[in-house]
Amino acid sequence: QVQLVESGGGLVQAGASLRLSCAASGRTFSTYVMGWFRQAPGKEREFVAAISRAGMNTYYADSVKGRFTISRDNAKNTVYLQLNSLKPEDTAVYYCAADYSGNWYETPKTNEYRYWGQGTQVTVTS
Repeated sequence: QVQLVESGGGLVQAGASLRLSCAASGRTFSTYVMGWFRQAPGKEREFVAAISRAGMNTYYADSVKGRFTISRDNAKNTVYLQLNSLKPEDTAVYYCAADYSGNWYETPKTNEYRYWGQGTQVTVTS
């Protein structure tokens, strides 16, 4: 069992930056592909970014490519999401996810991640 706790969300203006963190419990963090998803009001949860077990490979949704950066520190059992050049359309609850069972070369689906955090709110004003 893995518990995930996100932090770092907030209310910012367009163009600002935020850094989200996701702290994981347990000793098996380094064995999990980790991901970030987001869910805006009235919309389905969507994939944002993923990172491989050792952090050597990353994968992004087209909507955030070049603006967001995912990273991890396996010694700290933590995965990060750096959000730059934020736009109002980035407003959502951001969720951390662990233990991916899908194909790395395909856009992850929510049901392909086993563990989820409770989410952290990011609100971007224009």
